[in-house]
Amino acid sequence: MSVYNQSIDVPTKGKGLYEITEAVDTVLCKSAIASGIVTVFSRHTSASLVIMENADPDVLRDLQHWMDKLVPEGDTDFLHTTEGPDDMPAHIKVALTRTSETIPFSGGRMLLGTWQGIFLWEHRMARSNRNVIVTVIGE
Repeated sequence: MSVYNQSIDVPTKGKGLYEITEAVDTVLCKSAIASGIVTVFSRHTSASLVIMENADPDVLRDLQHWMDKLVPEGDTDFLHTTEGPDDMPAHIKVALTRTSETIPFSGGRMLLGTWQGIFLWEHRMARSNRNVIVTVIGE
């Protein structure tokens, strides 16, 4: 059993979903491990990870719109407001989604479905440089 770790940086331009499938695939190829699992972990409390459709951009827009309706900014019930009106909603959005994903791979290729991609979901309005840890485990 072999293990390979690499950190990838994901620059964001504010709220939205940023596809990182290709970057994860690059790490998987560098690992030279043929089959096993790859985990992707976000090191942040206001950005999450999701596996989502990557063919129709309307899916991503609808997902963002629905999440913003579910957890609106500026809710007067929030106590944690010192970091801006988008901070507490970002924490809640992370709690409702995930900070990690696990994908099986075989023959050096991730076994994602035809329309699946891996996305970092930025929940804050400001630009940011997010960091994701990719761990490849297998033989």
